[in-house]
Amino acid sequence: MLNPRTPVGLQSRSLHAQAWVEAYPLIDRQLSPLGLEAIAALAPSPGATVLDIGCGAGQTLGQLAEIVGASGRVIGVDVAEPLIAIAAQRTRSLPNISVIESDAQTIDLPSESADAVYSRFGVMGFADPVAAFTNFRRMLRPGGRLAFVCWQALDQNELDHLPLTAAGIPGVSDDAPFSFADPRVIDGVLGQAGFEGIGVRAHSARVSSGDLDAMTEVLLKVGSLGKTVREHSALRADAEPRLRAALAKLGDHAQVSLTASVWIVTAHAP
Repeated sequence: MLNPRTPVGLQSRSLHAQAWVEAYPLIDRQLSPLGLEAIAALAPSPGATVLDIGCGAGQTLGQLAEIVGASGRVIGVDVAEPLIAIAAQRTRSLPNISVIESDAQTIDLPSESADAVYSRFGVMGFADPVAAFTNFRRMLRPGGRLAFVCWQALDQNELDHLPLTAAGIPGVSDDAPFSFADPRVIDGVLGQAGFEGIGVRAHSARVSSGDLDAMTEVLLKVGSLGKTVREHSALRADAEPRLRAALAKLGDHAQVSLTASVWIVTAHAP
């Protein structure tokens, strides 16, 4: 149990990490198609060194390692110790993967040591995004590539707004996941950080964690509704049957899917 004297921000991060630990296989199933779209945009070469920002439980580490091969290297960075521990366990048989528990905004890896920087929904919550991306650019070799996937606006994402509406919750308690919803913000941050050739491409896809039970579980743990329920547990008793009923109305109970709308962002170091 969290100490009641723990700062609210730390409590929130701890609850978020615990939710991901409990459901990461289902979350990976939901997010993997979106992350793979950004990996395709990054197009790392065999033998490349790739830095994975916010690597979470480590699925993307294995996906990247398969592309760069045995002569390449993938370095995963995440601030959440429970998730980094899972990532390390999942990738222990792959010698070209290493993981670091650190705040990616301030991590001090050598300058010009990476060929590429990648992230699957790991770059939206920095206190100072310009400083964070400036640090990423510092670690890239000249011409090194950046690619990440981030959320479009809440109202563009059925994956978030349908659960909130179904549960009768009128708003979202955290804007951080949508901090890059405006592509002008992305362009401004990356430009100030010294990146060039910035591209922001819209992408939408139906995503799923599996059947009705799996999708209900995931949406009550993560995303906009999940965050609200995590931090206000009394809401779950009412929210769960409402959410389940709304998902059941979508049709196929064996494969429940919702539309996710994201930006695929690319850029390169000078």
